[in-house]
Amino acid sequence: MNEFVIAATRSMRGYASRVVSHLVKFPSFDSQADTIDKVDLLETDRFADGEMEVAVNSSIRGKDVILFTCCARNEAGIGVEEAKIELYHAVDALKRSQAERIIVFEPFISCSRSDRTTRRSSVGLWVHVKTLSSLGASHIVTYQLHSDKSKSMVDPTICMVDDIPALTLLKRYLCDAYIQNTETLEQVVRPGWAFCSVDAGGEKIARGFANAFGAPLVIAHKQRDYSRSNTIESINILSAEPVEAKALWIVDDMVDTAGSVESLIRALEPLKPAEINIIAVHALFSRPAAGRLIKLMEEGLLRRIIVTDTVCCSRAMPEKIPNLEVIPSTELSARIIRTIVSNASMSKMMRPFDAGIYLKSPNLFNQ
Repeated sequence: MNEFVIAATRSMRGYASRVVSHLVKFPSFDSQADTIDKVDLLETDRFADGEMEVAVNSSIRGKDVILFTCCARNEAGIGVEEAKIELYHAVDALKRSQAERIIVFEPFISCSRSDRTTRRSSVGLWVHVKTLSSLGASHIVTYQLHSDKSKSMVDPTICMVDDIPALTLLKRYLCDAYIQNTETLEQVVRPGWAFCSVDAGGEKIARGFANAFGAPLVIAHKQRDYSRSNTIESINILSAEPVEAKALWIVDDMVDTAGSVESLIRALEPLKPAEINIIAVHALFSRPAAGRLIKLMEEGLLRRIIVTDTVCCSRAMPEKIPNLEVIPSTELSARIIRTIVSNASMSKMMRPFDAGIYLKSPNLFNQ
């Protein structure tokens, strides 16, 4: 195992510190807290004209650096453009400081939806990963990219990418918080729940939930108005079983403006489900998401929202949005780091989740 340190840009120092606190609980790392924790390794400065410079404040020569960063909404309140520029400067500074490997751990890659060419547009994700790899990043770790094809943008001879399915976190949480035993799974969930995609493109994600819990799948097919962003013309609901009196779980990789889920919930209302819930990995909650979600709850159309902390949710967010549950991902991030620095297999992080197996032996998924 090579020597390594955990660092962070200003956007994710709190998150990185929580990862360190989990990592040092593992037996092989419990005596290395002082050497691993370099969350404050980087110093960011500004020139009078606004230009940025990032400096490394201690020696990292020959060490692997796991660099946590976020270019979406973050704990430091730094905007997208500034956070990206700081990240690029940080990777350059680490490379010039002779780090052995630079592993960029970006739980949510904010430009992940810009992954295709339309109307002669730029491709933001390609620009991002190309910049990181050109500057010296040898490995990118993230949670739940918007599309599987996005990983093909990274040249594995230059930089590796690991896209960890954070949806497993949410599946485990449903088991722990709402199911708890195999009897409830058999008698309540399988006959009384259904999992719904936001659109046809999200069918794979929703089907993964349906298969994991043995519950029906509902597919929403939406027609977009591509002349305007975040605009939907119509939604058709496809289901092999009636959804009346069922608890519906709308599944997606992210919630941005909540325009899609609002339209979908209103399309589902006439079908008379018992309740509608949202479960997603990345809680972007761009304006006017909070207002839309609160209104749906006030109208009795939306019961709960479950997300992870891959994008920073302030402490006030659950107070602002009732029944919002934020699931921490820091322990999983620590396990991923342990796997990488130990040169162990990542396959256990990728295996399909089965609720029946988990409820019988939950420790199997905590290895």
